[in-house]
Amino acid sequence: MRFFIKILSSIGLALVLGTGAAHAEWVDYSKEAFAQAQKDGRTQLVDISADWCPTCRAQKPILDELATEDRLGNVVFVKLDYDTHKDFLRTYNVPRQSTILIFDGATEVNRSIAETDRERLRSFVFESVDQITPSDRSDG
Repeated sequence: MRFFIKILSSIGLALVLGTGAAHAEWVDYSKEAFAQAQKDGRTQLVDISADWCPTCRAQKPILDELATEDRLGNVVFVKLDYDTHKDFLRTYNVPRQSTILIFDGATEVNRSIAETDRERLRSFVFESVDQITPSDRSDG
């Protein structure tokens, strides 16, 4: 029964995405792009993960699902490789992979470490992004 529910959910998601609903896209971390998004006051979700990390693999489908949420359509979803970007980890005091950071421009709003429960991770992201209101931004 769960199999059929998953298939129906996937079909429904495909139909929603096919209608042009706004959704975020994943981008690979680069120091320049991250700095520009911060300067522009963009909201960024940074997923610090490693290919070898089982917790990161458990987080991935939940984060991918969140990237399709209309209400997160303006959030930049950034994938950062834990083994490659040690300077970022030092700058933001990130002790381990499976860490998710939420930024409002250059300000870190919240972080989650090793959360794999779907509902708690979704709540973390939505509540963090909801803290960032348009009046907080300096878009001009």
